[in-house]
Amino acid sequence: MNPTIGVLALQGDVREHLGALHSLGVEAITVRRPAELAACDALVIPGGESTTMIKLVGIFDLLEPLRAAVRGGLPTLGTCAGMIMLADRIQDGAAGQETIGGLHITVRRNAFGRQVDSFEEDLHLEGLDDPVRAVFIRAPWVEQVDDDVEVLGRVAAGPAAGRIVAVRQGSLMATSFHPEVGGDVRIHAMFVDLVRADPGVAVRHRD
Repeated sequence: MNPTIGVLALQGDVREHLGALHSLGVEAITVRRPAELAACDALVIPGGESTTMIKLVGIFDLLEPLRAAVRGGLPTLGTCAGMIMLADRIQDGAAGQETIGGLHITVRRNAFGRQVDSFEEDLHLEGLDDPVRAVFIRAPWVEQVDDDVEVLGRVAAGPAAGRIVAVRQGSLMATSFHPEVGGDVRIHAMFVDLVRADPGVAVRHRD
């Protein structure tokens, strides 16, 4: 089965995510309209600025279609701001900031500080033998997870040691960092495997 994975193309590292997905042999398309979303078996929400992104989602009439798709089981990967977009709850968000929701976590926006506080770390993730070189840029972290959320990775050292930065809940995945940076596509591969194993996607392709 070769799924079609959309990349929300309103802001952020859209080209880099498309390249990572193409390198894994899947069809990857940009998503800016509800009709494009409807053509997808799965979705990637890239990094960017979460308050700007949610405004753009509204301008492009995508907010309710995205919420319905995630509630309906669309496999979705959110990275950095994409994690915030998927979170049910935000701390330190802008006044009245909305999200797509669906991921049962509390996320702290800009938890690691400003742009000048960006950093890289070798991060050990559940399901991968070797560490990932994780790039954090004005990144959030996860303050709280509900019982149905699996923690995939935590910061290992420094003042933020122990903070949760990668999670999975059913068909949803999210990272605080940017897996599209640096050419390591193993996190995208984990997501593609999740998509291919999803019963809803398999039924769609049989039909």
